[in-house]
Amino acid sequence: MDMLSKLTNLFQQALETREPIVNLLESFVDHWKGITNYYIETTDESRPVKQTDIPWRLKQMLDILVYEEQQQQVEETGPCLEYLLQHKILETLCTLGKAQYPPGMSQQVLLFFSKVLSQVQKPLLHIINVYRPVQKLIRLCGLPDAQTEKEESLFLLAVCTRVKKDPYVLNYILEVHTEATRSSSTSDEPAAAATSTAAAAAAAAARSGTCEAHSGTTSPAGGTSPPGPSSPATPALSGPQATSGLIQILLHLSKSQKSRVRLRAMEGVLVLATLPGKDSGALLAASTPLCELLAQRLCELYSLIPSTLDPVDLQGFPLTPWREQFTQMGEEEKRPPDPGTEPLTGFLCWLDYCQELLTHAPKKLTVKLAKEIHRQWLTGLLQPQLLQMSEAGILLHTALLCCCVRHIRSPALLAELVPFLLGSGKHPERRADTHTDTHTTLRYKLIQHCDHISDEISVATLRLFEELLQKPEQSIVANLVLRNLAQRSYASPTTAGCAGDERHAADVDTLDESEELEEDPFFSDSEFGAGEPLLSLPRRPDESSSSSSHTQLAETVNSFLCLVPQEAKSSHHVQGAGYDTYVHDAHKMLNECTALSLDWGWPDTATDNPAPTSEFYEGHFLQVLFDRIARILEQPYELNLQVTSVLSRLAVFPHPHLHEYLLDPYISLTPGARSLFSTLVRVIGELMQKIQHIPNFSDKLVHMRRQLMGLEEETMADHVVLLRGVIVLEEFCKELAAIAFVKLPMEEQ
Repeated sequence: MDMLSKLTNLFQQALETREPIVNLLESFVDHWKGITNYYIETTDESRPVKQTDIPWRLKQMLDILVYEEQQQQVEETGPCLEYLLQHKILETLCTLGKAQYPPGMSQQVLLFFSKVLSQVQKPLLHIINVYRPVQKLIRLCGLPDAQTEKEESLFLLAVCTRVKKDPYVLNYILEVHTEATRSSSTSDEPAAAATSTAAAAAAAAARSGTCEAHSGTTSPAGGTSPPGPSSPATPALSGPQATSGLIQILLHLSKSQKSRVRLRAMEGVLVLATLPGKDSGALLAASTPLCELLAQRLCELYSLIPSTLDPVDLQGFPLTPWREQFTQMGEEEKRPPDPGTEPLTGFLCWLDYCQELLTHAPKKLTVKLAKEIHRQWLTGLLQPQLLQMSEAGILLHTALLCCCVRHIRSPALLAELVPFLLGSGKHPERRADTHTDTHTTLRYKLIQHCDHISDEISVATLRLFEELLQKPEQSIVANLVLRNLAQRSYASPTTAGCAGDERHAADVDTLDESEELEEDPFFSDSEFGAGEPLLSLPRRPDESSSSSSHTQLAETVNSFLCLVPQEAKSSHHVQGAGYDTYVHDAHKMLNECTALSLDWGWPDTATDNPAPTSEFYEGHFLQVLFDRIARILEQPYELNLQVTSVLSRLAVFPHPHLHEYLLDPYISLTPGARSLFSTLVRVIGELMQKIQHIPNFSDKLVHMRRQLMGLEEETMADHVVLLRGVIVLEEFCKELAAIAFVKLPMEEQ
């Protein structure tokens, strides 16, 4: 009995291994004949496809293909898949879908193609009887008034995902051919578009049980495409294809009102744009309008931002990562009902999407996309808005640009943005520069806007430059400031030739302001309040002694802390407003700027001998900033805060010339030159003249500070602008002192 049982089991196993293959093929053919027989037997042409057995039979065919593949070896092609390929079933389905017979057939065809491409693991897209119907089905997507966006997006994403597995088939799908190939493929397209033609084709397939193989088609098991000049295996690159190409359709669907359709379309473009290898990027850049359409969409979304948007709302406006706009939370939690919020969010999401492409795409595609964004958006759309005459327009678009700069992280896009805004000049500026060059006109206008008659425009433009200074791009600091300080021609040769301690031991009486400060009792060290954390070291070095680095630090810090006289100070009357509060912030800023400039190759020490020059010019940017600081007592509070913020950002950069020019109170300047400290000295002289004519100035100043800190209610008061300017001046001097303190190496502190 045991022997008989064993034999029975062996026979059963043999039957199980052979029987399913035959049954699978028979079942597959039966389901296909069931579909084609429908077109022979039916008389109701208006019956929807969902009321027929076609969807069920297509699903059964798909399940058979998937199951068959699971039972086969990787290299083998199963009988069912071979039948599908040799009998051109996909071609016939594509024809039926195009005819929309029965109604809704196109959706079923799209779903079937999508599932075949995503569930069958064997490489398929290089086979002519697969990629030809796929190409034809792609051309049927994106048509006007189509009700198949959902199925189209699924199908196209499946195509892109399949291409990702086999990037070499990209040119098959994009249909990048020579002219001869195009003519050949055009002649191969089915003329049948009407219902009757589609039905006739299906009926013929049902009667014969087979379709004539395509001329030149080899066995699908070999996985080869037809030979000859019409093969797209090695296509010649040509111009962008017709408007029905895969790229165009995907970007068309990315504008859909349905969020899932948009997401799939954008994911599909992202998959194609980030295919590995140089050839894919070169093909997309040279032979498709991908870059042009992406930049065009960016411009469209920017143009949708309403002109009524309040620039104040753009300060700190968050960037929504492009994928998050499709999440359920993002759909439910809409922003406040501001008419400009949704278009602005849409634009920033698309900008973020473009940056992801720029970050992960091959180099050739990245370069072309960044240049296309430069051409269409920056130069074509944004530049005229920044140079217009309308103050409201300038303010809005400057604020929008500032918001964009804050969120730009792509090195490729940043490399286009910086020359667009600042030009490419590297030589020192001259006062006589006309700024008529088209490459510097925008730079000149933007810097002029920092000193605009409209305070709102000045604040917005200063905020723009502050955002620029936080970008990891060396040319920004070099263009705005360092190219004018590179030769160190601001320092007199005698002092500049001294090094280290000897330079600080030199006589600083060449500054007229120094003598005034020494004679003025308001600048005496003994006048400081007990709350000031001054370093208990002499304010000025003794000429006969050699000061240590620690002494130099104390002198510099004390020079800034002593600059504002006691009568004009109010911080020691309010808790938490002392010098110590700035040290932590200065450390944070220094770490940020040091990290940015780590690979910029800046020198550790200043140039020993300054280059001789007839007249030192600090440059257009510093000139405007110094002019603004000189008027700090007569400008609005917010404007003063922004000017001092930009100067603090510059002062914290670890370049020796920047440090010396902005933070060294004892530098001996060349005739006609001014530094930040000398500018502040003149402001203090002006302040002392003004406060002599204001009764109870100190009390009013303390009251104003408490108001600004929210400790007291705001009330109408005289000299509001002056009082607030004095407060900003005191805080700025403490901030500069803190920056000077933290920039000294820790081992020397």
